[in-house]
Amino acid sequence: MKFYLKYLFFFLFIFGSFYSCSIAKYIPENERLYTGADLTIVSDSVINNEAGLRTELETVLLPEPNSKFLGMYPGLYYYYKNQKEKPGFINRWLYKKLGEKPVYQSDVETFEIQDLLINRLENRGFFYSAASSEFIESEKRASVIYTVKVPKPYRMETYQLDSLPAPIHKEIDSLVKESPLSKGMRFDLNKMKLERLRIDANLKQIGYYNFNESFLIFEADTNRYDNKSFDLFLKLKNAVPKKSIIPYRISKVNVYPNYETADSIQTDIIRYNDKNFIQKEVFFKPKHLDPFIKLREGQLYNPETSRNTARRLSTIGAYKYVNIQYREIDTSATDSLGLLEANIYLSPLNKRAFSAELQVVTKSNSFTGPALALTYSNRNVFGGGETYNTTAKIGYEAQIGGGNQSGDSSLELGLKNELIFPRVIFPVKINDDFFKYSIPKTKTSVSLDFQDRRKLYTLISGTALFGYIWDANRYVTHQINPISVSYTDLMKTTPEFEDILDENPFLKRSFEQQFISGLTYSFTYNEMVDKQKTHQKYLNFTLDVAGNSISLLGKDQGPDVPKTFLGMEYAQYAKADVDLSYHYNFGKEQTIAARLFAGYGLAYGNSDVIPFVKQYYAGGPYSVRAFRIRSLGPGTYNVEEDTNNTSDSYFDKTGNIRLEANLEYRFPIVSFLKGAVFADAGNIWNSKENPVFDGKDKFSKDFISELGMGAGVGLRVDIQSFVIRFDLAAPFHDPSQEKGKRYNFDVSNPILNFAIGYPF
Repeated sequence: MKFYLKYLFFFLFIFGSFYSCSIAKYIPENERLYTGADLTIVSDSVINNEAGLRTELETVLLPEPNSKFLGMYPGLYYYYKNQKEKPGFINRWLYKKLGEKPVYQSDVETFEIQDLLINRLENRGFFYSAASSEFIESEKRASVIYTVKVPKPYRMETYQLDSLPAPIHKEIDSLVKESPLSKGMRFDLNKMKLERLRIDANLKQIGYYNFNESFLIFEADTNRYDNKSFDLFLKLKNAVPKKSIIPYRISKVNVYPNYETADSIQTDIIRYNDKNFIQKEVFFKPKHLDPFIKLREGQLYNPETSRNTARRLSTIGAYKYVNIQYREIDTSATDSLGLLEANIYLSPLNKRAFSAELQVVTKSNSFTGPALALTYSNRNVFGGGETYNTTAKIGYEAQIGGGNQSGDSSLELGLKNELIFPRVIFPVKINDDFFKYSIPKTKTSVSLDFQDRRKLYTLISGTALFGYIWDANRYVTHQINPISVSYTDLMKTTPEFEDILDENPFLKRSFEQQFISGLTYSFTYNEMVDKQKTHQKYLNFTLDVAGNSISLLGKDQGPDVPKTFLGMEYAQYAKADVDLSYHYNFGKEQTIAARLFAGYGLAYGNSDVIPFVKQYYAGGPYSVRAFRIRSLGPGTYNVEEDTNNTSDSYFDKTGNIRLEANLEYRFPIVSFLKGAVFADAGNIWNSKENPVFDGKDKFSKDFISELGMGAGVGLRVDIQSFVIRFDLAAPFHDPSQEKGKRYNFDVSNPILNFAIGYPF
């Protein structure tokens, strides 16, 4: 292996040298290619955070030289090739994608760079600095070395406020006393700019509507000191307008719940909770709209309160635009207080809307087929921002390959009705101020699904939910469903399906638990909303508990026989999941994404196995992509070695324990095409072994050696955050194989995954 690597590097070196030399012949006779700059810092004292200072100074070392790859200049090469009279289609295309104009020595203005270096140093307190430069030249290339001589910096002794008029003097004086600028601090222009922004932001929060940070100036006085120290004074500029240095109160709040720019003249005014709701007819009831509005008459102007109001109103789901404008009212009657009129313009969405979604479903058992979902939405149903959605879905799946087997096609029909209230529906009134960031939404839904699996069974299921969802802050979301009820009924079964259930008691028990009633809770912390953050974290915790409350009403059927409720056997279990992701964003649209998932379900009381629909599975486009969806595990089970298990042909592999880890490097290719290289690991297990799997499914201390592992590459079409994803992966560790034979990178049998959206 070392022999081949040695020759590989030798080849790259020779090729790089040849490629680089091929650039030299294009460089004009009187020019040299600019290859970059180095910076030398000479100081007569210790510089605190010298690395940070160097980084800032290096930002002015312009221009940037042409980019290189493995010692070569591909962008420059294709620029020169494109200058030919007939460059050819390929060269033109490569120039468009990679080409760079050459940067020559004559493009470097060293004297301007020296002035910029001195300016940056003086902004950091290093006054009377000096800068020089020297070119390092060869026949066809040139670089430059900049040297800066940095003296001892000036440091602050005191920071104080100059005299200002009332009432702003008192406010700024208290802010200066809390300033992060402290004695001994090096003169720093950037910190002073941040100080002005801090003061301005704080003044805005206490009513100073017309104030601007540019009204503040700093003066440094060195006359009292001989040791490079200075006193810093904060002052107001001359001729600052009077209205800029007085606070403003809100004298009136006008709300336009049904504002249309084409017809802005409103006639009816409803006075509610010290606000004017102006609308021709009652479009949105004031008592339901008022809690979203944090602006109050008599309140000091505060932009944060305004932003909070706009955000809360936009979450209702009934408005496409939220516009808050302020109008100054004549303040000649007072010298120390201004008045504002707040106008809130709300432009509603269309009351009714239709949407259609076409899906293509592919399953691990070779079932493939289309599905169509049609949704009708009715907004602001009862005049309180309510949204009603009804969705009808039809899907058909057929098994591709596998011969003429039972269950080789499936028809699914579904109907879901959902009503969302943008407020808390609860028997006891909750103070609106309890939820400061956003008001919870109350969600109710009822759905009915029908499935006909040819020659196997006909199944009908119904689900009812009642719960709440709300944002605690920008990153945290809570969702709780205190009422979650579902019922599944096998309406018709065939003898062949009955034989499958008889062979797998666990599977049979999971279908017998037809009634599920419980509580679900989800906590989400999501930093992915900040697209520009370098480090992004995501955490989701989900808890699903069923059967505890209803067990109090359960009817005893005798010893060793599950209890029933209204004649139906009910499930009793607890299930908890943790999903953790981390994104490191660097370079140009490059990301390293990592994910960990752990889940455990425990059946107890009335159940000895978790219902089939609540069990975990592994494999597929959002899991371990080198294995087909729901085909991995459980544990070390291998279906090909089990000649007695016929049920696997029809049912996916599931368990009550799941562990997964994923690592992915994402990078841009061109325009909306993105690429990825990834590795996945994971599996599912049962805490109690299923006899059908010969004990190979049971979780043990050797679980790490039982992880399914795979790696692959991906291509993503990312158009304005709508992502179509293709991932090609192959396994390199298959737990279903014997020990000693599990590591095998089976690139000859890759799995192609198609999905919408990123995997994590």
